[in-house]
Amino acid sequence: MKCTACKDEAILRIKRHHVAFCQRCFIKFIQKQTIQAIKKYQMFSKKEPVLLAVSGGKDSMALWSVLTDLGNQVTAIHLDLGISNFSDKSLQAVQKFAEEKNLPLVVIHVKEHLGFSLPELQKKIPRPTCSVCGLVKRYLLNHYAFHHHFSVLTTGHNLDDEAATLLGNILRWREEYLQHQSPCLPSDYPGLVKKVKPFYTLTDQEILWYVQQMKIPFCDSICPLSQKASSLDFKKALNIIEEQSFGTKHYFLFHYLEKKQSLFPEKQPKVVLNNCSSCGMPTTQERCSFCTLLETAQSKSQLCIGKDDNEL
Repeated sequence: MKCTACKDEAILRIKRHHVAFCQRCFIKFIQKQTIQAIKKYQMFSKKEPVLLAVSGGKDSMALWSVLTDLGNQVTAIHLDLGISNFSDKSLQAVQKFAEEKNLPLVVIHVKEHLGFSLPELQKKIPRPTCSVCGLVKRYLLNHYAFHHHFSVLTTGHNLDDEAATLLGNILRWREEYLQHQSPCLPSDYPGLVKKVKPFYTLTDQEILWYVQQMKIPFCDSICPLSQKASSLDFKKALNIIEEQSFGTKHYFLFHYLEKKQSLFPEKQPKVVLNNCSSCGMPTTQERCSFCTLLETAQSKSQLCIGKDDNEL
């Protein structure tokens, strides 16, 4: 098998593109795909400081490597969620890479910051675990980016992630989510930072190959609290179809993004945002969902303390 680009011996094949690459050309392919995604959606410039959310998984670690090698000004931020064993492995991978490459890294320990780890929050809030986790991460990342003057927050979401999200939104016919799904969500209100996904054209497998070829440390464990997440089922369903028809995920996502405007031609009324009465961050209500969640957890903790005191 010969490399499509240079004709040297190839080490892997990307069936959806009908190409094969040697190691050097494959790395160039990953970089080129990332550059094209950034340019197409005008995500950020080389001179613009970028805040990158790194979970410790392969996707965010790979993006950290690619953006750094391309000369972007990247500061990584990691949220230690306090999930037994899993969070420790994730933090170790992130810190190891930062130390090896001498890269800036910010670590926020959720337990120290909020008074609760994610598992402790989950036990006190009557919502699905992934919903609680998503709300906490979105708030803390946006809050840090805004207050530290980053104009853009980037994440490692890839083609598989975005295609699974699209499938879930179509199956549940969530029109508002469908209208807003994009690799680039602009900042449309003070306090909301632009959010971008430069890896949206790359698959799970391609990114896995990249971290293996580059010998990048990452946590390969699946979050123990996400085992019932519906997104995992949607990914499995798409993978089954992909095995029978290469490029299905690619065409499903890309064609939707191209046709989205014609599918939803009428502009939706602009959402009216206010500043949360508690934290000052943007919200559609008087108090944001994050502050409400935190207050609920704190009040339940006080009730538990009062109950324990009565039993003494």
